[in-house]
Formats: sequence, C-alpha cells, structure tokens
Amino acid sequence: MTTLQDLQYPFPDTPGAAEVRQVAPGVGWVRMPLPFVLNHINLWLLDDGDALTVVDTGFGIDAVRDNWSAILDRDPRPLSRVLVTHSHPDHLGLAAWLAERNGAPVVMTQGEFFNGHAIWNEIAGTAVDEMVAHFAAHGLDPARQGALRDRGNSYRRGVPALPKSYQRIFDGDVVHIGGRDWHVIVGFGHSPEHASLYCESLGVLISGDMLLPRISTNVSVYALTPEDDLLGWFLESLNRFKDLPDDTLVLPSHGHPFRGIRARIAQLEAHHRERCSALLKEIETPRSAGELLSTLFPRELDTHQVMFAMGEAIAHLNYLAARGEVRRVGDRTSIIRFEKTAEA
Repeated sequence: MTTLQDLQYPFPDTPGAAEVRQVAPGVGWVRMPLPFVLNHINLWLLDDGDALTVVDTGFGIDAVRDNWSAILDRDPRPLSRVLVTHSHPDHLGLAAWLAERNGAPVVMTQGEFFNGHAIWNEIAGTAVDEMVAHFAAHGLDPARQGALRDRGNSYRRGVPALPKSYQRIFDGDVVHIGGRDWHVIVGFGHSPEHASLYCESLGVLISGDMLLPRISTNVSVYALTPEDDLLGWFLESLNRFKDLPDDTLVLPSHGHPFRGIRARIAQLEAHHRERCSALLKEIETPRSAGELLSTLFPRELDTHQVMFAMGEAIAHLNYLAARGEVRRVGDRTSIIRFEKTAEA
C-alpha cells in the first residue's frame, strides 16, 4: 500500500502574495487566497515569448484581483490567452476580467464553458432549488436544506462575470506556448470536461483538480445528472495519467507540486475502495445518502462542505449501484435509499 511519503515535494515553501515562483523553465507558480476552509488555489503563469499565458484565474474577490494586478503590472508583456482547466469558481472566477485586460481569448473545453453558464444562470437542472430538492430526495435533513437554500447562488459570488466567447480545446489537442507543446488530457467526474496540460519536454503536468497530493478530488452528483456514475468516470480518467513518466512534476490546483503520479493514483483508488467498503458495512438495512453522510465525513461540516459531502455520498452510492452491489429503493416521491444486492 502506498502512503503520502511515497510522494516527493521539491518545493516545500509556497509563494507569497503576488509572488511568482519558478518551478520549471517558463513556468511560474502563483498562489491565491480562497474564502473558505480550502484556503488557497495554485495558478500558473507561462512564458509565451513576447506574451504570457495564464492557466486558471482564481476566485472573483478583490484580494485575488489585487494580486493579479501587482503581478501583471510588473511585466510589460500582454496576455496571449487565459486557459481555464474547468468551470469551478476558483478556476474560472476572474477569466472574463483577466481576458479584458488586453483582449486575450479564454481557452477551455466546451463542456466547461457551458457548465459555467448553466450554473451561473441556474438553467437545465442547476438552480439552487433543484439542488436542494435533489439532496432532500436523498435524505438531507431540513435544517441543512434550509441553510443551502438561504445561501443562494454562491457560484455567482465566485464568478462575478462570465466570458461571452471562448476558443474550444479538445482531448488530445496540442497548445503551443512559448515554443513548447502542451498536450490536453481531458478527465471526467470532478467536472464535465476537465482539461489537464502535459508538457513532455519539461516533464510537467498541470493537473488542475484531477490529481491533488493530499486531499481527494471532490466527485459530486447533482440534480442535473442524478444517476450518473461520476466516480466511475473519475477513476477511469485517472488511467490517462498512468503512462506519464513517474518523475513528472505534477502542478496541482491545491497543495504542493509533487512527483509520484502512480503512487498518488494508487492512493486515490485505495481511498475510494475504502469509502465504498465503509458504506456497504452500513447498509444492512436500506439507507439514504443523508443517513450515511457521517460515515464518509465524520466531522462537523459547514454549509459549503455539506453541498460537496452530499454530492460525494450520492456519487459513491451511484458507483456501487452501477456495479450491482446496491440497488435504489424509492424515488423522488419518497426518500431514495440504497440496499445491498445478493451479489454484495
């Protein structure tokens, strides 16, 4: 069994506010604050010759804008593009603002572009009321339902404005930045069409949220796709990174840059196996995701964390259902519970 000690961390110190720390030729590490328990995000500034490319943009708050302004004001070069790995607020939050500085295009996958617009505008099953109804159907208690409803559309607070146009990238595309080729690796489960970037000549992978060194990537099922096997998709997506050299420098969105891709993937696979086993032990009688929340998250959760925890509990139960180990009992007219099958 692999442990966290199987990973190597070549950069033990983190960049300060508005600092760019070089981690590879032409690759700068920027660290920005987040206004919740996960208190930071790593962003990347790439040398593009007579211009700069930003990879991910940070949460749309004044502190992040101020840091970006200080960084970009020190360098006379314009932005050639704003590349966004996926549509979550800490990644897409300031894309429109950064792009408007000198008319740079926003570059991202189609799934992420339209997912951001859907959540921001609360369309196609992404409205707050639909999320709350989805969680209520899975047994979330009324008090937590009310807290989520009262919080409203938190996505808009992190993404104050959305880009109106973009340049689309696909899995397998090659993005040329500063004379180097960055290969697009699309993954699923954490978000609809997450784009990681691998540069073979540098031995660097910008993993976004697909590979994080110390926390497991959130995989959540929401009202838009209530029965999808997102955890299965996520675990399958991890296979796309297994063939990369194990000494690849992984640049994650949270935590420290690290080496040891295969060890980290093995840890994540083991983590989800253990979580599924823990759930199965609790399902001696039919149980809902709300009733099993403390099995997966045996600690106090704030409202922001409850949203992710419920989504993740449903994702694990859907994963077990897709493999025939549990079956759903009930529907949206009652509480949805899961019971073991004979095969389990």
